[in-house]
Amino acid sequence: MKFFGTDGIRGRFNTEPMTVETALRVGQAVAALFTTPSKHTVIIGRDTRQSGQALTSALASGVMSMGANVALAGVIPTPAVAFLTASEETVAVGVVISASHNPFEDNGIKLFNETGFKFNNAVEEKIETLMEDAEALAAHRDSVTGSGTMHHLSQAADRYLQFLKEACPVSLAGLRLVADASNGASSALVEALLKGAGADLTLINAAPNGVNINAGCGSEHPGQVQSLVLSKGAHAGLAFDGDADRLICVDEQGEVVSGDQVIAIVAGYYKAKGLLTKDTVVTTVMSNMGLSACLAEQNICHIKSAVGDRHVMLAMKEKGAVVGGEDSGHMIFLDRHTTGDGLLSALLLLTVLVETQKPLSELKQAMTVFPQELINVNVSEKKPLESLTKVTQAIQDAEKALNGKGRTLVRYSGTQKMLRVMVEGEDAELTRGCAEKIADAVRSEIGEK
Repeated sequence: MKFFGTDGIRGRFNTEPMTVETALRVGQAVAALFTTPSKHTVIIGRDTRQSGQALTSALASGVMSMGANVALAGVIPTPAVAFLTASEETVAVGVVISASHNPFEDNGIKLFNETGFKFNNAVEEKIETLMEDAEALAAHRDSVTGSGTMHHLSQAADRYLQFLKEACPVSLAGLRLVADASNGASSALVEALLKGAGADLTLINAAPNGVNINAGCGSEHPGQVQSLVLSKGAHAGLAFDGDADRLICVDEQGEVVSGDQVIAIVAGYYKAKGLLTKDTVVTTVMSNMGLSACLAEQNICHIKSAVGDRHVMLAMKEKGAVVGGEDSGHMIFLDRHTTGDGLLSALLLLTVLVETQKPLSELKQAMTVFPQELINVNVSEKKPLESLTKVTQAIQDAEKALNGKGRTLVRYSGTQKMLRVMVEGEDAELTRGCAEKIADAVRSEIGEK
């Protein structure tokens, strides 16, 4: 598709496709396609990026030009918009202006349907088709009498916090925690949620200024959290991304706990509590081989989907699973929410800590992490991988060297001009060497100039 990637539309602000003109047409298209006399409102929330105001204004203008109404949720996490969309009777679509964990120069548009789930590919293609049909948009606009209206959604953040407390009620009294809000959408919520549950909290990177979102902090850069966990003697560290749909954890020894490990911990807890429907967990092909081994030991079926939380969600629905996610920290608990939610994931993990009275360093040992090397290579263009002879040869050489005791996975990012090279194996040095050789081949053939 021209506009939509693995998670909505994303790119550098003021550069195609992430322009105010695109946002305007998205607003017009979703209003034309999905709003009705009874479902006449589109919720718009955003993260803390400087460009969020311009894109929100443009998208809202597009919605109102089609006669539909806009409810502004303000700066708020992506999963909050999903919750609010599903809970408001007159809302047809929820929109988030965010580029998630990307740097502030980027921005994006994510869409949720009236039930709080992300649209599937077929629906996104329908939206794209209308966006590019100027005559159809004009005809719909011309058929509208008057303009839609815009208002601020009352107590949006408070309602979301209450939802989280009800979705995972837990007392955190006696826990010392460090949390990093990534100067993003959760900056004003983390303290109320965790301190409100009784935790002794050290909160960092919760002073957004429009350009510091994800800047050397948050889930992509947990180093500050690791240091503070050790200096504060904390039980755990929590690092969120810019729109708070991801969580990366740090144990009491200052070591990072991956998304796969959190999924393993919570899946084991769910199974012990009889909550793991169909005894099934869904993750993507990027998940560490150690997760499959861990789940197999517990007689839990492990399904692997294509990369992207939407693909995880589709597989979860198909298989009847309630636990799923990505190693990147995007975790979905379908018995509690319709989308990945970093704050909810944190509450669930902390619930396991509280109930088991075990340190996180011990809990994470349920899964042995296989050595994994991931190298992101910026590329000048996204040529078909099979046309890259040097890359193909490097992959074949790596698989021969791994000798059936590892794997390679090479794929383009769905949101950036980047090729991701991942290699797993039993031997860390061999794994690293294989990944570097493939990455070098990529740079040689299509590396960014």
